[in-house]
Amino acid sequence: MDALAAAHAQAREHVWKQAAAAPERVTIDIDATLITSHSEKEGAAGTFKGGFGFHPLMAYCDETGEALAAILRPGNAGSNTAADQIAVVEQALEQIPVEHISDMEILVRADSAGATHDLLDFCREGRLRYSVGFELSEPVRAAILQVPDEQWVAALASDCTPRANGQIVEITDLLDLTTWPTTSRVIVRRERAHPGAQLSFTDYDGHRFQAILTDQADPDIQTLELRHRQRARCEDHIRNDKDTGLRNLPFRDFEHNRVWLAIVLIAHDLLAWTQRLTLTGELARCEPKRLRYRLLHVAGRLAFHARTAILHLDARWRWRDALIDAFTRARALPAPA
Repeated sequence: MDALAAAHAQAREHVWKQAAAAPERVTIDIDATLITSHSEKEGAAGTFKGGFGFHPLMAYCDETGEALAAILRPGNAGSNTAADQIAVVEQALEQIPVEHISDMEILVRADSAGATHDLLDFCREGRLRYSVGFELSEPVRAAILQVPDEQWVAALASDCTPRANGQIVEITDLLDLTTWPTTSRVIVRRERAHPGAQLSFTDYDGHRFQAILTDQADPDIQTLELRHRQRARCEDHIRNDKDTGLRNLPFRDFEHNRVWLAIVLIAHDLLAWTQRLTLTGELARCEPKRLRYRLLHVAGRLAFHARTAILHLDARWRWRDALIDAFTRARALPAPA
């Protein structure tokens, strides 16, 4: 497994060299997911949702869409187990090319399960920024109620325009954050519930609230809140991986399923690198299901003549030209050293 991870990192380094430029910031999104097991398998256990299976912890790079690391865990593993979170972040850091890691800002992003003292202390010691969900405890709720309406500002949509529904405010000065790392900040977002949504007894004045804990120094809280909300792309990556082999772990032995999980990460990155280096337009952004239908599953025939292999494609295939262009760009890439 260590050798496989090292080879994966070496391939990633080569891809980053071929890309236009390395990202200025690397955001490591960590999140756990449930995998149902329909038979007795080593390590499978009951889950917090009443199912039976596994509870792997995943890590992705938001800027490039790559899969950085994953840890296979039994189904009864906790969502906020700091030791597992630290382990998966360490594995993710080992996947970042060494020549870039010292020149960029690294942000660790997670939901409220990541709001553990051990994980945030690890981030502080490793000079990593963090942005995690924060529990709406009684002190947080009391602080929210102290904020005048005129201090709330509009949240931003994905295109950085003000959202029609959603406002944010910083309540750091209203809370006692001495138990958390210094320079920690709390930002709260409120929004009206969508029509037909069921409100809970803790929702005040028809608003739903979400809080984040971060140590980013940017004074623009709108940008910080939008950046944290973009963590939802991590859930898209997990859903796509479940369409690429993660939905079922095929082996009975736990170690064999660990290897399978590593192969899923390789499959994820092969698709991400193909899109990044050889595709353009919509094909460079589409999800694996659409990419399979348009390119990977096109009918073809391999013929050999005069010691030359010739790939014949369906001339009437709608995305034929895009596939030919992809082969042309792949052929022009320099071979790894």
